[in-house]
Amino acid sequence: MNLKEIREIINLMNEHDLSEIELEREGTKVKIKKTQGEMMEVVRRQPPDYSIETQAIAPSGPGSGGERPAGASGRKEIKSPMVGTFYRAPSPEAPSFVEIGQTVEIGQVVCIVEAMKLMNEIKSEVRGKIAETHIENAQAVEFGQTLFSVEPL
Repeated sequence: MNLKEIREIINLMNEHDLSEIELEREGTKVKIKKTQGEMMEVVRRQPPDYSIETQAIAPSGPGSGGERPAGASGRKEIKSPMVGTFYRAPSPEAPSFVEIGQTVEIGQVVCIVEAMKLMNEIKSEVRGKIAETHIENAQAVEFGQTLFSVEPL
């Protein structure tokens, strides 16, 4: 993000009478906050590193063919990186980005989280099948809240 883009964001904040804005683009998170002295503060943060833990489940007992029991912990989670409103589709008339049972690729958009009137595309960080949706359309989400469970491929 360059100085010209930051100035445009500040102008947008002034135009819409916003006191604070936070956005993330290309791995860089920028937060601009208007203080009481009407000065702007720009904070640049690196995105957090996420680690995903997996656990192998060994077959046990007679007839175990290596199948996973229901609710196996091998699933990965797609979590909300911010507080906002969850949307399954880009518009009310459009189909959902993903459905249960659909295969998703790394970097594929799975939903949108609206924060401060900005639509933020949430992308999958894992290749796999959508196993479960944990939130309903147009519901509020918290930072770190699980949006989808994915069975890795």
